[in-house]
Amino acid sequence: MTIENTASAQTNAREWVKVLARYRDPNPVRSGFELGVSLVPFLALWVLACWVAQYSYLGAFMISLLNGGFLLRLFCIQHDCGHGSFFGNRTVSDWTGRVIGVFTLTPYDVWRRSHSIHHSHAGDLDHRGIGDITTLTIEEYHQRTPFGRFLYRAYRHPLVMFGVGPTYIFMLLNRLPVDFMKDGKKYWISAMGTNAGIAAMLALIVWLGGWQSLFLVFLPTTLLGASVGVWLFYVQHQFETTQWDQPEDWQMHDAALHGSSHYDLPPILRWFTANIGIHHVHHLYSRIPFYRLPEVLKDHEELVDCSRLTIRESIKCVGLNLWDEQNRRLVSFKAARRLRLAAA
Repeated sequence: MTIENTASAQTNAREWVKVLARYRDPNPVRSGFELGVSLVPFLALWVLACWVAQYSYLGAFMISLLNGGFLLRLFCIQHDCGHGSFFGNRTVSDWTGRVIGVFTLTPYDVWRRSHSIHHSHAGDLDHRGIGDITTLTIEEYHQRTPFGRFLYRAYRHPLVMFGVGPTYIFMLLNRLPVDFMKDGKKYWISAMGTNAGIAAMLALIVWLGGWQSLFLVFLPTTLLGASVGVWLFYVQHQFETTQWDQPEDWQMHDAALHGSSHYDLPPILRWFTANIGIHHVHHLYSRIPFYRLPEVLKDHEELVDCSRLTIRESIKCVGLNLWDEQNRRLVSFKAARRLRLAAA
């Protein structure tokens, strides 16, 4: 079932904003609980893995992989803090996000600005490049040089997108406020402060479990969390019926609802991902705390099938690489070539 014959048949995207506004208020007790059940197990498993590393490399590695799930959940909480939806007090939200940013290797204020740009311009073909996954139209791809097309293919390859890419972003790119180098000291303070916190964290890991803990505890936890996080962000916007428009046709609310998926995950995965799969609702009203998103779907069942993706269906999204402006679909390189041959 498509979004056109569900939610849009009853109300348009702008009207949904008014409906969703009543879910925006966070519960400070619930927020504190969600933070506790994410951060405490993360730290406990972290210490346990460092201790186990002295006796069993495999044991420490397996614990660290499990802890990647808690790190991912912490990133999702940091994400809510960036939207001001986790605590009603903006200062508390910001400092919670900054502390979590040390564990996620993400300078909070830099990320918050980048992510705000993503939300403000998602689906606008004239505002790509900051806070999103680079996506070319078929025409743009074929206007590139052969080497330019090779680079784009390499960038979109799964090994780069979900392996090399996350490692580069979280280990290297996040160390400097790359997109905001000239936008004031705030972003430099955010990046350098986070770097200092990371250095202290790494020193503590070495002190607890020796140098091997960096490779058996820190790296597996971080890289697994980063790769799964990039995968989630990918399928939230890189699906066949997503929406991109030229500026003259772009509407922010329509792009939020139509250009973001509902990644319908099993309950345990919904918990570890803090309901971020309910992304169409989140993009339409980002001030809703993650723990209230299921409440929205329960009260408004017509939103359940909006751009819904199962895990099986999401695997197919990996092969979609170019935006077909004429047919308004994300298509594979092979399909794009067929379309150009047919047009010729």
